[in-house]
Amino acid sequence: MQQYCINVFCFNFVGLIIKMTMHNKNFDVIIIGGSYAGLSAGMSLGRSLRNVLIIDEGKPCNRQTPYSHNFVTHDGKIPKEIAALAKADVEQYKTVDFFDRKVVKLMKNADGFEAEVSSGEKFYAKKIILASGVKDVMLDIPGFAECWGISVIHCPYCHGYEVKNEVTGILADGDIAFEFSKLIFNMTKKLTLFTNGKSTLTQEQIKKLKDHEINLNEDEMERIEHENGQIQKVVFKNGNNVALKALYAKIPFKQNVEVSESLNYELTEHGFIKVDFMQKTTVPGLFACGDNVTMMRSVASAVAQGNLAGAMVNKELSEEEF
Repeated sequence: MQQYCINVFCFNFVGLIIKMTMHNKNFDVIIIGGSYAGLSAGMSLGRSLRNVLIIDEGKPCNRQTPYSHNFVTHDGKIPKEIAALAKADVEQYKTVDFFDRKVVKLMKNADGFEAEVSSGEKFYAKKIILASGVKDVMLDIPGFAECWGISVIHCPYCHGYEVKNEVTGILADGDIAFEFSKLIFNMTKKLTLFTNGKSTLTQEQIKKLKDHEINLNEDEMERIEHENGQIQKVVFKNGNNVALKALYAKIPFKQNVEVSESLNYELTEHGFIKVDFMQKTTVPGLFACGDNVTMMRSVASAVAQGNLAGAMVNKELSEEEF
């Protein structure tokens, strides 16, 4: 036992020394976010012999989701398993390093960029890829957060097939609710739209919902009753309740990384980072990919965008160095 403890101590100490050495390095590229988009970008850059640091705090937004779907070769796998396989692939490229921390500040400097992490270390790079995802803002309804990603879901492409033809709800209002109802109606005809208070739907929209036998419920929600994240019913403040198998929800979000004024990149009207067809933001040298740039939040989309972002960053570096 004593020898085992000594060996573990030595191993951890050596690992610490390696990390401390790594901290003093400048990088070609820092990727903020080590989930699907970040890992995909890291592979593109690793295969291009770029010195890359992937910084990630290990809290992906789909960490409660039991299974991931609609990504060929990985359909139905646990999200964490897909990420682990992807990381193992990227780790084969020795110019790519990993660091487990949260980026708390990102700045532009004379030579490129500076990223500061929660433990105080600072890292420097010529280019940055923001693959940091978004932070979903949970609604103040007891039971909502516990069901999020399990039976309270955001995407019919990711989760809809598994609850097809089931008694289903949509929690949203206004134009977004109306448009979302069209999409979910294709998956089930046992559908109720919950606006959680007086709706802002137009009379024309309400008539269209009624014509398709989509129920409209304007009662205010009190709580969601569930078993281990599987929704059982929605209980309202007036005492009524509705049993459900699944509830789609459109909820607010915020960007995960705090940036300085020198990185005042432009956002879209929906709050996503604005990028062009090459994943470039409005700040030179700053790229973004994944959930933070699009409402198409899926593993497949994140992987595709990350692959493109990595290639475009390498192209830009090559042009600058030639």
